[in-house]
Amino acid sequence: MAEAAAVVAESLAGYRARAARAVLEQVVLPGEELLLPGQEDGEGPGSAGERPLRLNAGARSRGRVVCGPGLRRCGDRLLVTKCGRLRHKEPGSGNGGGVYWVDSQQKRVGDLIYGQFVVANKDMEPEMVCIDSCGRANGMGVIGQDGLLFKVTLGLIRRLLAPDCEILQEVGKLYPLEIVFGMNGRIWVKAKTIQQTLILANILEACEHMTADQRKQIFSRLAES
Repeated sequence: MAEAAAVVAESLAGYRARAARAVLEQVVLPGEELLLPGQEDGEGPGSAGERPLRLNAGARSRGRVVCGPGLRRCGDRLLVTKCGRLRHKEPGSGNGGGVYWVDSQQKRVGDLIYGQFVVANKDMEPEMVCIDSCGRANGMGVIGQDGLLFKVTLGLIRRLLAPDCEILQEVGKLYPLEIVFGMNGRIWVKAKTIQQTLILANILEACEHMTADQRKQIFSRLAES
């Protein structure tokens, strides 16, 4: 990462706006300007900023470009506001444009990531992103080292994600907590103390095999203690 940043810093010495498509998955630095697909031809070498005449200029499709984290719109260009790797997500219509963002988080093997799949097909490589359709993180990304991750059945996950789930309402009355449910059967939970986190994890794992009366008895005991 440090070597890549040094290379980009050297290229900025003889500053010239670069095409956004040419630096995808590369490191960009704050203050750098990126050209959108519609402006690339007019900024080529030796053009001095002059745009060539196109007979079919009016027929060119212009997709909507959304600036995600780390980028800001500056006229007809993108201005980089933080260091990281430039990413791009194509729109579903395929008419150009899409979402550009700068990924500044350094993810390592073993990190717990909360995100969503944009490609989940047995015949294609899976593709996971940590932004929503508007290009915002919206709580996604690397989850902190605190908390506890454990696995339950998919049936329990569906019960917990159901509207007006009684289990979640009862758990929320015990301790203040943060909780994330994954459709892969994983649950991440964090309370104020390690003891409270372990209690909540044990309760959630046992809820699948308990009746409503048994669950109420356990919650009442914990509330009294």
